[in-house]
Amino acid sequence: MTKVNHPFNKTYVLILASGLGKRFASEMPKQFHKLESHSILEHSIQRFEDNKNIDEIIIVTNPLFLDLVETIIKANDYKKVSKIIKGGETRRESSYNGIMEIDDENSIVLIHDAVRPLVNDKIINDCVEKLKIANAVAVAIPASDTIYKINDKAIIDDIPKRKFLLQAQTPQGFSTKLIKKAHKKALNDISTDFSDDVSLVYKYKLAEIHWVLGDENNIKVTYPIHEEFAKIILKTKFK
Repeated sequence: MTKVNHPFNKTYVLILASGLGKRFASEMPKQFHKLESHSILEHSIQRFEDNKNIDEIIIVTNPLFLDLVETIIKANDYKKVSKIIKGGETRRESSYNGIMEIDDENSIVLIHDAVRPLVNDKIINDCVEKLKIANAVAVAIPASDTIYKINDKAIIDDIPKRKFLLQAQTPQGFSTKLIKKAHKKALNDISTDFSDDVSLVYKYKLAEIHWVLGDENNIKVTYPIHEEFAKIILKTKFK
């Protein structure tokens, strides 16, 4: 396919695969579990490998599984995977390690959870398109359930209007220069406890955060039941 013309040099993808899957109750991290004939990680990589807008893929993984990831990359002969690097103790540290591997600041980067193996082209393309006019973009779907907010005594103290609530997904996209700036600020912030990269940009008020519509099938494999859901979706939506 013909590469579209971006106002930036390159589009990178950072796939975070450092988790040990403690909530999954398995010795092997969930990103290495099989969905049919390929691992969850392989499915995630393949989504970006096949997308015409993606130039390079960087994999961040736990040091214990560097050799395994290298074997997976070689076995599949992925053309866009340029680096496999060591993750940190937290998601933020792993993300930081990955983005600091990108030398070209006149670029954009999509940061994706390895355990969302069913991201589709529309989501990826919408993120890239949005980053032509924005420095930060989130992927989300409207909340389908009522959300309760509780206080530190475990008492419900607010019920936000559902029409204003979104459920976050990945990838999240940024100008590389912006997300580097956010992470450098976080290095000296002892109060940082962030679950994603958008949270850093939001805390430091570095840019307006736009959003694009995700997909209910873009599930995160957190518990064993999610793996079963993913297998069903894979068979029905990606065949």
